[in-house]
Formats: sequence, structure tokens, C-alpha cells
Amino acid sequence: MQYNRILLKLSGESLMGSNDYGIDEKRLTEYAEQIKEISEMGIQIGIVIGGGNIFRGLSGATKGFDRVKGDQMGMLATVINSLALSSALTSIGQDNRVYTAIRMEPVGELYSKWKAIESMQKGEVAILSGGTGNPFFTTDTASALRGIEIEADAMFKGTRVDGVYTADPEKDSTATKYQTISFDEVYKKGLKVMDLTATTMCKENNLPIVVFNMDIVGNLKKVILGENIGTIVHV
Repeated sequence: MQYNRILLKLSGESLMGSNDYGIDEKRLTEYAEQIKEISEMGIQIGIVIGGGNIFRGLSGATKGFDRVKGDQMGMLATVINSLALSSALTSIGQDNRVYTAIRMEPVGELYSKWKAIESMQKGEVAILSGGTGNPFFTTDTASALRGIEIEADAMFKGTRVDGVYTADPEKDSTATKYQTISFDEVYKKGLKVMDLTATTMCKENNLPIVVFNMDIVGNLKKVILGENIGTIVHV
């Protein structure tokens, strides 16, 4: 498949690198360089980053935080990560713009589909922060929503594993990797690609998901060029 515009979903946890929490500057720089590399190939890029390296609303709720407040804290964590990525991209000469799902100028511009598309068409990387702007929705769901809105050809989900497996490869040594798998099979087998809301939105709007290991430098370019190093989830 030829990709013109993509939605790249990055994991907040991956930004920790070898740290216990927060942002590893080396990992951040590696991400920025990989993103710039595919931008220079003419790929239009929208990015959603998780906030799990800073705060998770759901786990906060189990520790006594109000779920809505916890999710709002999680949304702000994604804004912090987005600003960090924006700064890293700017420092290596890659134009970019941060959009926020809730109004918080001058931190970022309030997101709208048309502004984000216009930004990408000019060669800027559009960093779409703040989740959906609503509690009870994950950044996976935000990625699905933004990917559909910006009319992306596919969602690229950069994780710590190199695809979708029959079981968790970190826990089960017999787990085998799928090269391709349908959304229906993901449902039936109960595989944890993304949460159910996000997976359903992608299926209903025919947005394929490419799951790959973003932590290996060079993988983003390889997977964009169609190298068989991840798993494609399709309708």
C-alpha cells in the first residue's frame, strides 16, 4: 500500500526509555529523527502520544482519584509529551505544530480537522494532543478518532513489540506473530491490539492499523516502505 498521510500513535511508556518515569531524551531524539526522515519522503504525518509515562487516569482512579479528574490529568500528560516531541522536532529542523483537544492557548492551537490537514499539507508534522478532550476515552480511541478525521491512509501504532501475537510475547515464549489479521479475528481471539472502542472505530471506518516496534531506530521508515516487520490489522 502507498501511504500519503498517516496517523502515528506513540506510546507514552516508550518515551521513558530506560528511565522509571518521565521522558528519556535519547529516545525522544530517536523518535524525532525517525519522524523527520519519513516527513522528508513526502509523507504527511499526524501524531497522537499517550501519557502513561507521566500519569494514567484509570490507575489513578484505583488510588482514590476521581476518574474524571484522573483522566483530565492524563490528557495534560499527553500535552507535556507533545510539547517535548515538538521541541525535539524543532531542534532538528522539522516544522511542526501542536494542537490541543481543549482550549489552552498559547500552549497549542485548539484542534480542528481542517487546520490539522492544512498544516500537514504544508509539510508540518501535526501533533494532536489532549486525547479526545473527554474523560473515559483512551489515547488509542483518540488516535482512531483523529486518524479518521484527518483522512489518514492508515494508523501506525508504534509499541515496544514488533506486531500482534497469539499471546503476550513478553509472558508466553510460544506466542507467534501474525503478519496480517482482520479486525473480526482480533475480536474473536480477544487480542489486545487497542481498546474495543478504538478497534471498532477503525473497523467501521476502514482505517487499517500497522503495529510495529518503534523503539528500533529505522523501523518507522521500513514499515512505511512496506517491509514486513510488523502486523497489519485490516477489515
